[in-house]
Amino acid sequence: MSMASMRDLLNNLARDYAIAWSSGDPEAVASFFAKDGQITINRGDPIKGRAAIADMASGFYSEFPDLEVRCDMMRWAGTHAIFVWTLEGHHAKTGNRVVTRGWEEWELDAEHKVQSSLGWFDSDDHQRQIDG
Repeated sequence: MSMASMRDLLNNLARDYAIAWSSGDPEAVASFFAKDGQITINRGDPIKGRAAIADMASGFYSEFPDLEVRCDMMRWAGTHAIFVWTLEGHHAKTGNRVVTRGWEEWELDAEHKVQSSLGWFDSDDHQRQIDG
């Protein structure tokens, strides 16, 4: 695959992943992962498999019913990619508007599904915004 084709493929992947997160559909988010894919957020326990990833996304939707995720930047080297994002929404219980920035470090499989994601964001700042 040419460099331009790979760039387009991964930029589209990042765009579509952000759209999936913004859709409110946890299965849409999980579909970007390999069947045995996993995500680890801020060095927490790995969340393994599409069903568990969909459950994790459902938790975000419960907390932020109007969740919107934007792709701020995408970089890659071979099968390794970085998806830089901004999450925005109003917390379900406090009503406070929350804007959190972070990134995911992806290892992609041959089908360009996420095999492994290491996610990072400032959880203290995120919680401060929730609490107001």
